[in-house]
Amino acid sequence: MQTEATLAITGMTCGSCVQSVETLAMKVEGVESAAVNLPMMRGRITLAEDAGQDVIQKVITAIERGGFGASQSSSPADRMEEDRRTLKRDQRKVIVALVLALPTVWLTMFAKDMGSEYNLDIRHVLAFYASLPVYLWSGWGIHKNAFASLRTGRANMDVLITLGTTVAFVWSVLVVLAPSVVGAPSILVQAEHVLFDGVVFIIGFVLLGHWLEASAKMKATDAVHSLMALQPKTARMVIDEALGHTETRNVGAVPKGALLKVVVGEAIPLDGQIVGNGISIDESMMTGEPYPVRKKDGEAVMAGTVVLDGSVFIRTTSLAGDTLLDEIVDLVHEAQMGKAPIQRLVDRVAGIFVPTVIIMATLAALFWAFSGYADAHNPFESDGELAVMVLVSTLVIACPCALGLATPTALIVGTGVGAKHGLLIKGIEALELAHKTDTLVVDKTGTITSGKPRVTHIELLDTEVKEILGIASALERESIHPLAQAIHTSWSNVTKTRPEVTDVQTMPGMGLIGTSDGALVAVGNADLMGEVGVELSSEVTEKLATAASKGVTVVLVSHGLRLLGWIEASDRIRGSSEKAVKLARQMNLEVIMLTGDRIEAAEAVAEKIGIETVIAGVKPDEKAAHILRLIEEGRTVAMVGDGINDAAAMSAAHVGLAMGAGSDIALEAADFIVLRNDLIDAVSSLELGRATMRRIRTNLGWAFGYNLIGIPLAMGLMLPFTGLLLPPTFAAAAMSLSSFSVVANSLVLRGWTPAKE
Repeated sequence: MQTEATLAITGMTCGSCVQSVETLAMKVEGVESAAVNLPMMRGRITLAEDAGQDVIQKVITAIERGGFGASQSSSPADRMEEDRRTLKRDQRKVIVALVLALPTVWLTMFAKDMGSEYNLDIRHVLAFYASLPVYLWSGWGIHKNAFASLRTGRANMDVLITLGTTVAFVWSVLVVLAPSVVGAPSILVQAEHVLFDGVVFIIGFVLLGHWLEASAKMKATDAVHSLMALQPKTARMVIDEALGHTETRNVGAVPKGALLKVVVGEAIPLDGQIVGNGISIDESMMTGEPYPVRKKDGEAVMAGTVVLDGSVFIRTTSLAGDTLLDEIVDLVHEAQMGKAPIQRLVDRVAGIFVPTVIIMATLAALFWAFSGYADAHNPFESDGELAVMVLVSTLVIACPCALGLATPTALIVGTGVGAKHGLLIKGIEALELAHKTDTLVVDKTGTITSGKPRVTHIELLDTEVKEILGIASALERESIHPLAQAIHTSWSNVTKTRPEVTDVQTMPGMGLIGTSDGALVAVGNADLMGEVGVELSSEVTEKLATAASKGVTVVLVSHGLRLLGWIEASDRIRGSSEKAVKLARQMNLEVIMLTGDRIEAAEAVAEKIGIETVIAGVKPDEKAAHILRLIEEGRTVAMVGDGINDAAAMSAAHVGLAMGAGSDIALEAADFIVLRNDLIDAVSSLELGRATMRRIRTNLGWAFGYNLIGIPLAMGLMLPFTGLLLPPTFAAAAMSLSSFSVVANSLVLRGWTPAKE
């Protein structure tokens, strides 16, 4: 069995870093796969089945040798606190760099000549001392990562920054010292311009960009952090139920089955059931539902939801770390750690981007160094000065930060905002596929309808009400199907006795059979009646069709070869179903109802909510085949369901969406989970996927467009025609702005809200 481990990774700055860390991890024997998330600074390592226990430590060592930091990932709360500390440390470096940038710029660009007897320009000497702390202290992390990256044979963004600032710094020192100390070549002696201002601004803007990105990324994960903050750390546990005495305990020390007391305004510590008086609960932070929900004795409540109107006792049904809230947080983190197909392509591009830029920058610098252009054009003192500016500007502006952040930041915000509104995304690939969906297949019972049918009519042919309900209830006694529950409820209202039925068997897609008083009894559809030898007259068939055309579900009951009659059950259509179908059409989705019910009943419901295509009479094992047929037609299919019979179809579809109250198997098979059990939220999940992909495309367009414009300007391609050359300072500012704009553009998703009924 494969095992996975999540590592906290530090020192990554771009998509090339992601490639480096993944390559370092994959070189360790026993590692099956490695996926690294840049914004979250996390890596997920999958080990081979025969991997030893020490493989993870070997991976950590390999990553650290590559110049990055790595450690076993701590809890989400600890990671959040660690990120805050890192943010404050980076803030101090930014402040030092930008504060020292002010005198450096004044000294190099505006101050009057301060010559000395040693033939040194005091302005440049003071600028050197002002820029030295920035280059060495503020930029130390960048330089350290760059050298470590080069040792592994790969180049990342830090290599570009270190090369650019080092060339600028060394050039400037030689310009200052060459006339009397170094005896530098004439090409340097001719130069008077120094680039100390470029050094401090490049490092300052890079660090500022990193700090702004980190701040924005923390906002991007606010939705998850707010979910984590919902669960209280302590609980009032009743230690004497007779007297009602309580004591405060850590939530982790509360056993399953304990009785807790929660007072008004407090959050419920653990999942449980109401004991005694009912209460109003605010579940908005979990489901997005704005209105309070009334809970009665015995009904389930979730950890993190808030008691609104009094004290309540709750019998716990979960342990700390095993609540629905914990599962939601884990699901969101799992989705955010995933890597969409488009991101894998971007990472590969970033992996070859940096070496390509270094070659381009070097060639451009060599061209201008021997071009003779500076001799005939101001403001350049020499071709060497022009070449250095081209080299530094090209290296700095081409940093692939924006490229590496474009996709994962949008995905993080999308998954976070989905969780905030009760739309849980299990598979990150599904979020990307959601925007391609053109066909939405929906189950009827529990999806379009409430899933809580009630018996509305019993047609008696050769029996009494007690007999038909007794046989039906006896056969259905172990079934969890909503129709079975409706029959049990109707039976309990009429009689408390039922015949003894043995050898109960399920007939897939048809119903149930058993034996009573030596005779075969059956409850199910018309196909089952034919299977057990019960003939349906034309009159009965006509009546069944008439009943089904009203939108009710018909359940036939037989004893031996005798048809006793049938039970009609009606399921209320959800209030939002019609609007959900309308919203799906506005998104250019074809909506198809796929149900095991009779065609007449299915079409009656479809007509009420505006669905034109109905596939009815489908057995549970046939649903997946219908989905595959649609896929073979070239469609991208999303399937919405809630029951065990929908699980295979949801797995077969490109995107599976499960109602949160559905079966465990359905929830496991789904890519999206809709906590509110509302079809309109399922459609909104697809809209969230589209909104996220729009942000990703915008981000990538900005990142690529910025490089397409910026790199030629920095290389001097427009210099002979327009006289324009991008200075290193402007290149650094543009690079940092590009990265921040990508993150900020992703944060626009935080304003997304699902459609409401």
